[in-house]
Amino acid sequence: MLPFDPMKGEAGIREGYYPHQASIDAYGNGGFRFADMSHRGSLLCLPTGMQAWAVKGIADITRKSLQPVFDAAEQLDVLLVGMGEDIAILDPDLREQLREQKIIVEATATGGAVRTYNILLGERRAVGAALIAVERAK
Repeated sequence: MLPFDPMKGEAGIREGYYPHQASIDAYGNGGFRFADMSHRGSLLCLPTGMQAWAVKGIADITRKSLQPVFDAAEQLDVLLVGMGEDIAILDPDLREQLREQKIIVEATATGGAVRTYNILLGERRAVGAALIAVERAK
């Protein structure tokens, strides 16, 4: 499996960025596998591509950390937020800001968010996912 790195020689590719949206083949061990690559750490999956997400826990989910989601708002209907190993509440103010952008937000454990993301992506829905990496898949 290749590491999640830029494709050398291809214009417009940056570190920790994959320029397509792909289903997630596996998660756990602190990362994700997709598109024959592996990525260690949290992950943002958007219609604009998949990128490393510098979030380690629920407290790190802020307007600033979700700025790429707001930037892609016109291309999204649903955002799945994988909150780690357990279900937690997303900040109500942040949820309202996303709702103002006409983005439906579903916050759940990372495993459930990955499974739902794959289904909606397979249905060609305008879906995104903000996924906190976990050690153990459930």
